[in-house]
Amino acid sequence: MEFRIIRKDGTERWVGHVCQAVLGRDGTYLGQRGNNRDISEMKSATAEKAKLEEQLRNAQKLEGIGRLAGGVAHEFNNLLTVINGYSEFLLHRLDASDPRRAYAEAIHSSGERAANLTRQLLAFGRKQMIRPRVLDLNSAVRGFARTFQPLLGKNISLVTHLGGSVGTVMGDLEQLQYAMMNLVLNARDAMPDGGQLDIGTANVELDEAGVAAIDPDAVPGSYVLLTVTDNGKGMDEATRQRVFEPFFTSKGVGEGTGLGLATVYGTIRQSDGWIDVSSEVGVGTSFRVYLPRIDGPSHSEPVENGIGKAIANGIDRATILLVEDQEAVRAFTKAALEQYGYHVIDAPDGEQALAAATRHPGQIDLLVTDVVLPGMNGKALSQQLKRLQRDLNVLFISGYTADVFIDRGELEVGASFLQKPFSPRDLEAKIQGVLKAPFVSR
Repeated sequence: MEFRIIRKDGTERWVGHVCQAVLGRDGTYLGQRGNNRDISEMKSATAEKAKLEEQLRNAQKLEGIGRLAGGVAHEFNNLLTVINGYSEFLLHRLDASDPRRAYAEAIHSSGERAANLTRQLLAFGRKQMIRPRVLDLNSAVRGFARTFQPLLGKNISLVTHLGGSVGTVMGDLEQLQYAMMNLVLNARDAMPDGGQLDIGTANVELDEAGVAAIDPDAVPGSYVLLTVTDNGKGMDEATRQRVFEPFFTSKGVGEGTGLGLATVYGTIRQSDGWIDVSSEVGVGTSFRVYLPRIDGPSHSEPVENGIGKAIANGIDRATILLVEDQEAVRAFTKAALEQYGYHVIDAPDGEQALAAATRHPGQIDLLVTDVVLPGMNGKALSQQLKRLQRDLNVLFISGYTADVFIDRGELEVGASFLQKPFSPRDLEAKIQGVLKAPFVSR
């Protein structure tokens, strides 16, 4: 048996006790003999091993769910391209007095909400589009705090503890703000009767033991630590273990999608960072975000506001070769392009696209192609077509983000790209930008 003892100095030790009965010649019980052994270190090592194994299982589970979420989001983005696109067509064609307009508005509104959910799924699966740059985290948090205070209400105070000389990090400012907002809103919901929210930053050095406590795959090194701590209701251990799983929520029905913290997890991991959480029921919760420190000069970039208004008649009646294997998406995209006055040749795959381009007597001004196609992919198709027409412009489309294909080598850095779902106006604006841009041979 094993039991715990408290020594005179107050320290705790574990003892392993082994004993055997001592019997007389007639079988009567005379007593026992055995020994006690200090097994504290063994118990500690066993507990640490169990903790690491649990962390590994959780990390593998989140990784698997992330891949599933990314795949589901990609397929839904194909469907939402059609749903949102055609509902927008209807809205443009139905007068405000038409009773059918309310139906079209409901379809479009639900489609937009669904598109937002797929964006969150892609964020959790680390397949969202990011624009990383060097950031001064203290400066970013100061800006975030001004935005977050109104969200907290009057009964929750926001206090910042920004470390001096905190190093810079590489990240997407917009995505980081969205992740922080989710943490802040989560803290607000945990303090319905009011309380205090603390946001802090500090430089930290993590060794092997330090990273092992965060994640089995975390690597030692220099980090900037960002903490978000509340003194709210807290979580039990079972809830804490599942807090980053998509669609898991401890809130009531209709009070949350369960994607907020899952999105935070994906955003931090896509920035090569790590996130950890500790919590105690009735005491509060602390999220700790570790971002690799790079110690370089920070800078900001202007936010893009789109590419002007759509031109109703296309750019000089440009001819577009559209290649999309999903028939419904291809039909919608073709209708959208023709609405803007473009001449469209469409094909379901690369082989048929090459045949159509060969048959076409004139010039093709733009290739619009899904990256993933049966047979040859979009990149291979564009390379084949450029042998026929060297000055061909190309716009890639997909339900995944461009980063996914760049990492696989299926898309070049800087290639023109439009993520699904897109509206007719999004498509037109992107095409104008591509056709007006100077051609660069690739």
